[in-house]
Amino acid sequence: MNQFKYNLAGRDLIVKTGRLAQQANGSVLISYGDTTVLITATASKEPREDVDFFPLTVDYEERLYAVGKIPGGFIKREGRPSEKAILSARLIDRPIRPLFPDGFRNDVQIISTVLSVDQDNLPDITAINGTSLALCISDIPFAEPIGAVDVGLVNGEFVINPNCEQREISKLRLVVAGTKDAILMVEAGANEVSENKILEAIMFGHDEIQKIVEFQEKIIGEIGKEKMKFDSPKTNQEIIDAVKEYAEGSLIKAIKNSDKLSREDNIDLVYKNALEHFEDVFPEKNKEVKNILDTLLREQVRKMIIEEGIRPDNRSVKEIRPITCDVGVLPRTHGSGVFTRGQTQVLTVATLGAMGDVQVLDGLGIEEFKRYMHHYNFPPYSVGETRFLRGPGRREIGHGALAERALDPMIPTEEEFPYTIRLVSEVTSSNGSSSMASVCGSTLSLFDAGVPIKAPVAGIAMGLMKEGDKTAILSDIQGMEDFLGDMDFKVAGTEKGITAIQMDIKVDGLPEEILAEALEQARKGRLYILEKMNKVIDQPRPNLSPYAPRIITLKIDPDKIRDVIGPGGKTINKIIAETGVKIDIEDDGRIYIASVDEESAKTAEKLVEELTRDVEVGCTYLGKVMRTTNFGAFVEILPGKEGLVHISKLEKTRVEKVEDVVKVGDEVLVKVTDIDNQGRINLSRKDALKEVDKKA
Repeated sequence: MNQFKYNLAGRDLIVKTGRLAQQANGSVLISYGDTTVLITATASKEPREDVDFFPLTVDYEERLYAVGKIPGGFIKREGRPSEKAILSARLIDRPIRPLFPDGFRNDVQIISTVLSVDQDNLPDITAINGTSLALCISDIPFAEPIGAVDVGLVNGEFVINPNCEQREISKLRLVVAGTKDAILMVEAGANEVSENKILEAIMFGHDEIQKIVEFQEKIIGEIGKEKMKFDSPKTNQEIIDAVKEYAEGSLIKAIKNSDKLSREDNIDLVYKNALEHFEDVFPEKNKEVKNILDTLLREQVRKMIIEEGIRPDNRSVKEIRPITCDVGVLPRTHGSGVFTRGQTQVLTVATLGAMGDVQVLDGLGIEEFKRYMHHYNFPPYSVGETRFLRGPGRREIGHGALAERALDPMIPTEEEFPYTIRLVSEVTSSNGSSSMASVCGSTLSLFDAGVPIKAPVAGIAMGLMKEGDKTAILSDIQGMEDFLGDMDFKVAGTEKGITAIQMDIKVDGLPEEILAEALEQARKGRLYILEKMNKVIDQPRPNLSPYAPRIITLKIDPDKIRDVIGPGGKTINKIIAETGVKIDIEDDGRIYIASVDEESAKTAEKLVEELTRDVEVGCTYLGKVMRTTNFGAFVEILPGKEGLVHISKLEKTRVEKVEDVVKVGDEVLVKVTDIDNQGRINLSRKDALKEVDKKA
């Protein structure tokens, strides 16, 4: 067994190899604090036949024993990966994928198994560093090691890998991954942080990454295996020249079309004609011909943009597609908005619920409650395709989380707006930037629903194409530009600053000044989009939808919660049955009463107030006789609160028999004369009658 140690942000990063998973091509047991993750990298011995993509799979396995928990439910074992696990898998996948060699077609599987977790040290960051090492010490071809850190902004200072307490107060959570020389991935959530501060945070994180990579290089030098040999596909120059001569001119004409579907049809026709033409000229070389056509397409699109500054849909590099916004498009929902940008269109619907509708997050972290959530759906018809509907995929979960993160800092607090909020974005048409369109649609639907968000949020997807010293930064990229470009850079935020970023870079050595230029261009684009949105709706509607629940908030003494609930929930269930409301009670005494019918909510509020009112000596109450004895009558003056009217206090004159004056079920006016040290309430009907006489 080999062991290596490195001090990262004041905590030991410990790497052990040769102890576990020895049959994998590469394996690492990596610990950071008390967080421990086993990373395995395995590759098939032979390449997969007839595939034109790299078959990489990244899995992130959460084990509840890592935090000393037993899974719930009947089966008592872990099931499908949680959304958090899927997002962590994507976080690992994105920086490593560009570092595998072109043409490598062997199946590669990365499995990160979380074995132990302490809340100060996040397992996903540890897993990225461990994945890099597992690949680099294996025989799987992989370009170079990468490092990853989490950057926080605490009290105006940057912090590497902030602990649990620091994360609570940080204005920024920025995950940055990269090689020694280049940044490959950025994922961030922020509370209106400026572009300059974000750039500083990225570079601050990269400084630490360089040290992590140096640590990994020492390990690789000691125990790294020789890389497996693979034959990179080579194409005959004669075929390249022939295809280029035949198809290049037609391809250039086909590219220039502002309509996505027409452009795709024209390109497909060029491909079809070329494949048919060369079928007899170069028998059994269809795959090579198609690959050459793909390369030609990429070259021509990039050349047109970088050298001429013209994009396939005839826009300039900074130009944003036409935008339209609509709100209130669905009659019975609580809020709705449609955001359309070019041929990308998203319908976002807002639903308001009671506090009991919050999502409980009970995974590897401390149990949390999520009262704002965003779900993103990308149906096949949005791109004119057909496929089976099998629930949200990893991409949909990732896009939903990005849009959720963009709006999260702007959501009002529970005290300001005691509702659970769910947004659902339905992508009805897509030609790039659909995740950022769902951010814009979220703002529209929240305003339409009357949610008092702190500021409107918009998002824009940026792109970059770089050849030598020439660079083109693109605003509002469409699908083709995303696929053929060197950077996908999504930025969301308000007028004041950034709230979310997701960046993936496919080229090495992107200078800081280009990143700064891209951020500034994104800021201008975001402000332009916000201006367009504000013309349609620039603040929350003054009233909620008539179909949204009305919520009344009460604050009671926590010791009286049991009076509201009653034995076995009898009291609270009775109120719910009588009024049709939904009641949620917090441990600190906050009570939320929700109902679409405002009168029902007020009735329930009155009943709860009566249950929790204190009986006051000297006050008069209209009570109900619950039972009688030979020495007096027991009268309920408030729900669950009874007092005794002694026979001597029943009437202004002498009473021989209690039933001569009152019977069970009678309503009587009584006055509280005393509450003894045991909490027993003494009542007097005689004193209450005297007060009535005085007033008369």
